[in-house]
Amino acid sequence: MNKTFNIYCDESCHIEHDHKPYMFLGSISCAYNQTRLHTENIKELKKKHNLHTEIKWSKVSQPQLHFYLELIDYFFATDLKFRAIGIEKSKINNTNFNQTYDDFYYEMYYRLLNHRINSQYAYNVYLDIKDTLSARKVNRLKEILNVQYGVFRNVQNMHSHESVLMQFADFLVGAISYYKNNDEKKSKTKVQLIERIIKMSGHDFNKTNDSDKLNLFFIEWK
Repeated sequence: MNKTFNIYCDESCHIEHDHKPYMFLGSISCAYNQTRLHTENIKELKKKHNLHTEIKWSKVSQPQLHFYLELIDYFFATDLKFRAIGIEKSKINNTNFNQTYDDFYYEMYYRLLNHRINSQYAYNVYLDIKDTLSARKVNRLKEILNVQYGVFRNVQNMHSHESVLMQFADFLVGAISYYKNNDEKKSKTKVQLIERIIKMSGHDFNKTNDSDKLNLFFIEWK
């Protein structure tokens, strides 16, 4: 039986006219047979720190600092992997490419997910439910992803409360987006968490890197 991986995706500042300079799409992944282990371990970590809400970057505050520091340490100690792509929105010109914003959105997800794909493996992709991504769009995305490899077995929407790994993706992509989109970083807690991620990854969030653990790729427009 071929090895299967689960990939959980989320977005930050993806609305076309939200006055944020960068948009990011991010995904956290692990082997299918490790999903339950990671889920239970993260839930135990939440219990340890009495965290009763979803893991979410926008909800990070000082009382939860130690939980999120341990969560970051957990990520770097396990087989979990994260990838994000960043797009400078001022350079998006769909008119020149004769495409809609939806077309552009599909292309960005294709670039996010078609990275170091092994044609001998299978992949399940889960996207956080957004008003901008209907079931029809998810089916279309699956078709696009499978044009080259045909290995994306399942592509579907999921509510974030259904998966702590989906929430984890929100946290990591939110951290990168906060770093790039806020000149005045007012939250000392969030800055401390970002510094921890940068230190442990060995890469900052200003440029593309080739890491297999925490991969960041900025789209270069020609």
